[in-house]
Amino acid sequence: MAKGEQVPRPEVPTAAPPARASFWDAFRSPRLALMLGIGFASGLPNPLTGSTMTAWLASEDVTLAMIGFASIFQLPYNLKFLWAPLLDRYGIPGLGRRRGWMLTTQIALVLSIGALGSFDPGSALTGVGVLAVVTAFLSATQDVAADAYRTDILPAAQRASGTAIFVAAYRGALIVAGAVALFLSDLLPWSIVYWIFAAAMGVGIVTSLIAPAAPTEAVAPRSMKEAIVDPFVEFFNRRGSIAFIGIIMLYKVGDVVVGHLQIPFFMEMGFTRTEIGAVLKGLGLGATIVGALAGGGLVARWGLKPALIVFGVAQAIANLAYVGVAEAGKSYAWMTGAIGLDNFMNGLGTAAFVALLMTLCNKRFTAFQYALFSSLMTVPGRLLGYHSGWLASEAGWANFFLISTAAALPALLLLFVVDVRDPNEPSVTK
Repeated sequence: MAKGEQVPRPEVPTAAPPARASFWDAFRSPRLALMLGIGFASGLPNPLTGSTMTAWLASEDVTLAMIGFASIFQLPYNLKFLWAPLLDRYGIPGLGRRRGWMLTTQIALVLSIGALGSFDPGSALTGVGVLAVVTAFLSATQDVAADAYRTDILPAAQRASGTAIFVAAYRGALIVAGAVALFLSDLLPWSIVYWIFAAAMGVGIVTSLIAPAAPTEAVAPRSMKEAIVDPFVEFFNRRGSIAFIGIIMLYKVGDVVVGHLQIPFFMEMGFTRTEIGAVLKGLGLGATIVGALAGGGLVARWGLKPALIVFGVAQAIANLAYVGVAEAGKSYAWMTGAIGLDNFMNGLGTAAFVALLMTLCNKRFTAFQYALFSSLMTVPGRLLGYHSGWLASEAGWANFFLISTAAALPALLLLFVVDVRDPNEPSVTK
């Protein structure tokens, strides 16, 4: 950055506009339909290098040790922030930074997914591994571009609703490339199954081709130094930046810890794996989608900060339902009620929380900042997840869920402290 040049004033979390939008206003923009295609294309490759691929490897008599090792193939999803600055710095001629990278990675994914399924794991496991990593890398890069495009193109009032639609399509793609792929594999060779899903990436390609450019294209960083260093300088010059880091890291921590032990908990209560899977994947998925859609409309109606606080409290209270399961034992009513309530409240919180991440991004550096924020979000949950089993065994299940409820308090307190102001205010720095 040239000497004396000022870092562009950041866009900060915004309250609702003075004239409150209605619940349905958040869903009326034609642009939101694009989130269906983008979300579907983002979710589709994930199981093909994860759960679906492990089923494929198992059906080809690959050893359990190697199947377990295959989890490393998805490492690019955790490291995508490392190359995200490249997507801020460089664009694709004629298509720009966001749509260009989406289209490029989607076309490459058609080839890599098809090629991946064409290998025989029994005789060419190395080739399968290499192509799985390539596919995960391309998919993670597509995610970075899609997140940046969604952030840049959606106005503040539609960020939560756009996220809800994106999440619904993403989850739908996980089912299609997961359960549907397993069904097809009983009827067709795995190579054909993978080529079918490679062709399904055409949904994303068509969406990227028809998608409009963002209304105002921010000036791209002029060097890699600007693309890597300036996002940090810009963010930490904001008033309340440290508090926002705390909120990012702690807002979902209780839910992540509970999710880590959810299945072992229900198994200990006496439920079968089939019963748990049916309720979690059926009722749980539906409740998450409904909650996210409801959250999208309510964020527009209430404003971002009030919604974050209300939904944060709701997420915490939902964990108390698991205390009821722990006390009741094998009760289908308590089990379905707890899973439905928990997933609905998590959907509400996800819509508002992702809208916060989007709002925190400066549009010059959306790809890097969003990737970094979303990575930070997972750190505390993963660290605490390592000790969650010990905590549950020492404290007992009921106390474990009470502790997970209390884990919501730090983020909620920080939300009360931060100054949520309109981005048009002249002073937003420290």
